[in-house]
Order: sequence, then C-alpha cells, then structure tokens
Amino acid sequence: MVAGSDAGHAFPALGLATRFVDAGDDVIVYTGERWVSEEARTGATVRELPGLAALPGEDDEDAGAKLSTRAARMALALAPELAAAGVELVVSDVITRAGGWAAELIGVPWIELSPHPLYEQSRGLPPIGAGMAAGVTWQTRLRDRVLRGMSARAVASGARATAVARRSIMLSPEPRPAARFVATLPGLEVHRPDWPERTHLIGPLLHEPTVDVFERPAGDGPLVVVAPSTAKSGEADLGAAALHGLADLAADRPLRVVYSALTAPPAACRVPTGLVAGTARQDEVLADAAVAVCGAGHGMLAKSLLAGVPVVTVPGGGDQWELANRVSRAGSGVIVRPATPSAIADAVARVLDDPTYARSARTVARGVTGVVDPVVVAHRVLSEKGALTCA
Repeated sequence: MVAGSDAGHAFPALGLATRFVDAGDDVIVYTGERWVSEEARTGATVRELPGLAALPGEDDEDAGAKLSTRAARMALALAPELAAAGVELVVSDVITRAGGWAAELIGVPWIELSPHPLYEQSRGLPPIGAGMAAGVTWQTRLRDRVLRGMSARAVASGARATAVARRSIMLSPEPRPAARFVATLPGLEVHRPDWPERTHLIGPLLHEPTVDVFERPAGDGPLVVVAPSTAKSGEADLGAAALHGLADLAADRPLRVVYSALTAPPAACRVPTGLVAGTARQDEVLADAAVAVCGAGHGMLAKSLLAGVPVVTVPGGGDQWELANRVSRAGSGVIVRPATPSAIADAVARVLDDPTYARSARTVARGVTGVVDPVVVAHRVLSEKGALTCA
C-alpha cells in the first residue's frame, strides 16, 4: 500500500491494509512518517514513504508537480525498497502516483486506489468538482458539454506532464494499472456511460487512529458530532462557527455535542455547555448521533452515512463542494456556505426536525451491500501466484 500523509488518503490505505492482513496476506504500508505508529492497529508493517518530503526548490503547494515530476523522483526512490521486500502487488493511492510507477519499474502489477468517488472526467457528466448534477435536458446537456470543453485544456496539460515525467524514468507515457478501486458508497457515486473497465466499487475504507471512545455528554438531547476537515483545503472556520452556532441553538432546545478532531477546539470560541472534545473513535460515537457537522471530506461523510446519520456539510475547496452537493441531492444532508454560526445552527435544526434526512442517510447506508470485495479482486490479479505480499 502506498499513500501520502494526508489523513484522507493515508487512513483508507491503512483500512485496506487491515483487510488484507485479515485475509492472511503480508502487507507493507508506505505513508507519511506521522502514521508509522499505526502499525500495531493494522497488523501491517508501516514504513515512511521515501522521498515524500519536498526537496529544496520544490513547491509543496504545486499539485501538478506532485502528480508528475515529484512522482517520478519518488518512484525511483521507492522501487529499490519494493524490490528488496519481494513485493508482488502494489496498491497505490490515486494522487500518490509514485507507488504505481515504482511497481512498473520493478515489473509487478499494481492497482490504483481512489479513496473517494471516481473523479476521472466522463463524457456524460459536468466537470468533476463543479457540484452539478448531470444534464437531463438539451440545455443542461449543452451546458455540460461546454464546461467539459473549457476544462479539457487543463486535462490535456496534465496528461502531457504525466507522459513527460514517466518517460524521464523510462516508463510508457500512460499509467497502466491492472485494476482500479473506487472506495465509496454507491449512493455517493454517480452514473456515467463510460465507466472504465476493470474499475471496481469497493465501498469506503475506514480506519480509526485510536482505540479510545468518547464519553457521552450529560443530558438526553440529540447528539451532534462536529468534525472539522483534516484537509488543507477544508473550511478553516468550521470548528469555531459550528461550536458557536450550537451553543446558541442549545439555549433554545436540548442538545449534546461532541467535537471530534485531531486537534483541540479553537481557543476562545463559544462552546455548548457540557461539550466533550478530543480524539477518539468516530465510528463508535456516530452510532449514537442524530446529525454530524463536517467539512464534506469523503472520510467523515462515509462514516456518517454508513451509520445512517445525516450531515450538515460546510465544504471547503478540493472535492468537498462536489461531495456536499452529491449528499444534498441524495437528501441526506444540507449544505452551509459560508460558515456562519447562525447558518450552521439553522441547518442542524432543520435536519433534526425533518426525519426524511435520516431516512435518506439510512438508504445510502444500505447500498454498501452491493460493493465488490477488494481482497478478492487483488487475489484474482495474482491468481497465478502463491502467498501475496502487498505494498
């Protein structure tokens, strides 16, 4: 398994690693140094991904370089480690391309892992990230076509940069994974007429970085879980605005609030009485929750919806606007933008007072029964081999 250090990508890789370990496979996870301590929780060997840190002169905010020139540099550093470990299959995160490219360098198959819906552009969808539903009238289909044309230049530029970077390390211009995993709920995926071959919807891959559980706040009001985004592109004011808004709402109706994050609540912000805050298992506390307030990152959305919990989303950048709109169209949540205390409080009250949101969330949760087992697919890729070692 190969993934970067961002929790939204590292945690799904660790979650899939656990699935392989449970199936009896030997697994190595290469990821950010901050997650090496997760080795005991997964049963896998967890190592720091070589070359992940930016070198002098590299812009760590340049996403294009990370997907091309830096991926090539990292692949050259990773390939000898994979070869020395006797790796037979690599599962590489979709934006940590070094894993798949290193696999090609040493001649072993690899699988691309998207820890969210499939974001490859489709001829039947508006540009991914726009948050729009696919057009159904001639006007909206024309809109989608125009928007795809406007984004085509950027897509082509990315493909050229990928080809140049791969040729620089003696690889063919286009990556060629043996299969692709899309780790989301069917209810968060959208129909497309050109679903790629060998691409499997496997359901969310979840990992909890702790065994601790949240104490429940005192009282008998509905439980609200606030979980600010872990992504750099997340809405920065979500935590403070949500706590302030819920404090105001709790003055009018009983509420219990849990603040779940890797860091403490923002200093000097107004908080609800009896607030419980910390880092503990989100899946466990969501089992008792009535609504979750989050930044629309895929990990928290998937956990909430799997638990049948509707969401109030406060999307930031990246894919969060796309995901928030998919949840809204499914009837499982409400979008708040911008993140003001009053807007968040109103949205939470709306979701609590309308049971259709919870019913829709439970419907999305039931869809997970229709996904494919990724371990079976991976073993099929290597069906001609014996014991499987994944990285």
